[in-house]
Amino acid sequence: MRGVSVAHFRTPSGSIGSIVWASGSNGVILQSSQTGDAWVQLHVNGGEILDFRSIHAFDDKTAYVMSSGEDEKSRIYKTADGGQTWTLQFTGARPAFFLDALVCDSPVHCLALSDPVDGRFVIMATFDGENWRPLAEHTMPPALQDEGAFAASGSCLAIYGNDIYFVTGGPAARLFHSPDSGRMWSVIPLPITSGAPAAGAFSVARRGRNMVVVGGDYTKPDGHDRVAAYSRDAGRTWKPATQPPAGYRSAVAWLDDHTVAAVGPNGEDVSIDGGNHWKPNGSLNLNALAALSLSNAWAIGAKGTIARFK
Repeated sequence: MRGVSVAHFRTPSGSIGSIVWASGSNGVILQSSQTGDAWVQLHVNGGEILDFRSIHAFDDKTAYVMSSGEDEKSRIYKTADGGQTWTLQFTGARPAFFLDALVCDSPVHCLALSDPVDGRFVIMATFDGENWRPLAEHTMPPALQDEGAFAASGSCLAIYGNDIYFVTGGPAARLFHSPDSGRMWSVIPLPITSGAPAAGAFSVARRGRNMVVVGGDYTKPDGHDRVAAYSRDAGRTWKPATQPPAGYRSAVAWLDDHTVAAVGPNGEDVSIDGGNHWKPNGSLNLNALAALSLSNAWAIGAKGTIARFK
């Protein structure tokens, strides 16, 4: 499992509940109530062999799901009826196109990040919830040779108001930032391990002016050198975590204004000071996580593992 999203919805009685959506390889999409006691498997026509790496839901009816893969295997679907039917909204066509992550801040505004095409990263956007087009590509800074983003957890890309962020790896770990919805960009080096195809920054999250990035080398899951960094000025400057997580981490999410969780193949970690000091919280093999609050956070991982944070 690689994609997870949790959202509020209004129940038939008028109360507020939450719904969890998860996705993964072989076209798998699952949905459950906030208890997680029972799961419904949903089906995307034509998506049986796709690897659904990102999913973003807004309630029990509306969700987007993104598949990763070269060219036409990179797709975006949307449902408005709880997953009973899915509409194919976008299919990759250009050589080297490979979607890594999908994020949304409203039911009609979403972004999806692709690895570099012709030397530059590509961000696809929808502003009406139906049609997708690339953001201006000529203002995107050139990618380094062999630089890429990681489709490990669907969280290498983030939106915060007009700010867009994504993190990369390979020859260097870098943060790409646009303060104006993709018109202009800057690139900031990150104190995260890099220099190998499997190493770099994998996940980024922002809360107020505080930001956290996690990563490492996924071929060395127990390596904990420079696997987390934090910023207190909305990503302008970064410091490595004083007490890092216990290994490579593929996803990070804020649980409240001070608490951050991170997950990876050898366990989970929690920081209560915004990403500077981390303590182990468990030993599950997890890939991605999503959170609405301290009491409503979910993670998914290998072999169909689904976990709730407590």
